[in-house]
Amino acid sequence: MIKSMTGYGSAKATVEGLDISIELKSVNNRFLDSSVRLPRSFLFLEDKIKSLVQAHISRGKVDVYLSVDSSAAGEMTVKVNEALLQGYLDALAYIGQRFGLPNDASVMRVSRFPDVLTVEKKDLDADAILAGITPVVEAALVDFDDMRQREGERLKQDVLSRLASIERMVSFVEEQAPQTVADYRSRLEQKMAEVLGSTGIEEGRILAEAAVFADRVAVDEETVRLRSHISQLRTMLSGASPIGRKIDFLIQEFNREANTIGSKCQNSQITEVVVELKAEIEKIREQIQNIE
Repeated sequence: MIKSMTGYGSAKATVEGLDISIELKSVNNRFLDSSVRLPRSFLFLEDKIKSLVQAHISRGKVDVYLSVDSSAAGEMTVKVNEALLQGYLDALAYIGQRFGLPNDASVMRVSRFPDVLTVEKKDLDADAILAGITPVVEAALVDFDDMRQREGERLKQDVLSRLASIERMVSFVEEQAPQTVADYRSRLEQKMAEVLGSTGIEEGRILAEAAVFADRVAVDEETVRLRSHISQLRTMLSGASPIGRKIDFLIQEFNREANTIGSKCQNSQITEVVVELKAEIEKIREQIQNIE
């Protein structure tokens, strides 16, 4: 199934007590251009996330957003400086004995002494978070792909409908082309006979030269190639691999054949159809810019 380069996906999970949220957004781009935005303390995840994205997506400008809620993670820890506290208690005991004062030390009082209690940030387990982030990113990529596939299916149906229109136009050109060639050949023979009749050139030679020039307005080869391109594009659209660049090249061949038919044709009806044909090809070209 073909995929659009435009999409959105998200996933959430708890990793090492951290509530992690991943969002992916993408737009059209000729090549893959991925960027990851995440908190400074989680920069070690950037390469891992990029590698997962690059293994999954071949084209497009992809932005990945990672947000972390650590409120439930017990991230901050309170530690007791036991050596310092013991020093304070020994000093209080000495003061009591030396000056005959009651030692009324209490937990609340001693906890307020400078540096007895310290608040420290819990160290992140980078290896565990790296291992845990993979399924979250992959879940976001699955959600991302679901949207891209739905959009890709719409693009596919639109292109197929336009291919059907192009095929009808090619059939019209094929029906009109023989008569166009015959009319052109007849006019050419008549003019050549008028111009060269008095020169003594044989009639067979005149007819042969007229046939050569008449072949130059025949478009059989172009319509055959167009039908081949149509068939090839339908086959591509039924495939599963990234095909955007291949289709882009193939559409150039569509345009080349349409331009050749337009330059050769000597029929106003065919000329009108060629204009419509080129318009449909251009609409397909615009649509496939969004295909991966």
